[in-house]
Amino acid sequence: MTERRAPNPRARTTVRRLLSAGLALLAAAFLVAPPAAALAPPTPRDFVSNLDLECFRTTEYQPPSTRLTLRHLNPVLVDQPPVQVVLGPRGQLCVPVAKNGVIPPPGVLDYIRFVDLSCYRVSGPLSGKSLALRHLNPVLQNLPGLNVTLLAPVQLCVPVAKNGVIPGPDVLRVISHIDLLCYAHQPNPAVGLPLTLTQLNPVLTSQIPTRSIRVTAARQLCVPVQKSSDEIPPDVLDLVRWIDLLKFDTDGIAISPVSLNLRHLNPVLANLPGEELRIISPSQLAVPVAKNGVIPPG
Repeated sequence: MTERRAPNPRARTTVRRLLSAGLALLAAAFLVAPPAAALAPPTPRDFVSNLDLECFRTTEYQPPSTRLTLRHLNPVLVDQPPVQVVLGPRGQLCVPVAKNGVIPPPGVLDYIRFVDLSCYRVSGPLSGKSLALRHLNPVLQNLPGLNVTLLAPVQLCVPVAKNGVIPGPDVLRVISHIDLLCYAHQPNPAVGLPLTLTQLNPVLTSQIPTRSIRVTAARQLCVPVQKSSDEIPPDVLDLVRWIDLLKFDTDGIAISPVSLNLRHLNPVLANLPGEELRIISPSQLAVPVAKNGVIPPG
């Protein structure tokens, strides 16, 4: 008859501990989800060279009296003195488009399609700065450069969201700091270039069809600025400081009016009330340029 040995108490304790540890690890694996991968921002050159904005005339709106001190960000203008402005009436909304069916690549499109800028009339001192401008967008590479002299600022364009459609946090932390001060300039040559524009922002893709326009006279140069007390993260600053857009007047097919609600995205203007507007008619096209041969990195 085989003798049965009593179980070793110490061995039973060890097995119990190992089993408990394994169950704990298994539970943790199911309860703790891996962090979502962050959306990497594009290089400054990829972002800026694909950024085209169609600007529409809107119903006017006067925001609450808001005084701002603006500091230039682009390396070519960083030595210019700060500019103080008061927000005047809003009369324009600029939204992202693609030209001639050339859609920005996916990693760039994720950001560009949410760049919506509401433009307010401002005034400021005469600049007198002379600049040599060169087109960056691939569709416009064959257009000649343009030498201009900046006059006085006429608009400040700031980031907004339309109809409550807010981008994800990785995109929002970039586009919420895109502030552009637009200067009138001389001369104002016309190019007479036909283009086809396709809306990129999800709010307008179903409301404004692809249309043909003609680019006419160069009218304004919009350059990146930072509002006093706006804390821009260093990696975001390295991107937005390169956004220089040349605004051309346009002729094109009329559109049906579109009603929208706007919400400010920049932290400095976050306390301003929401705005209602109607897009009335297309007026300008803003295209990316480099100043004095200083090209965005990347």
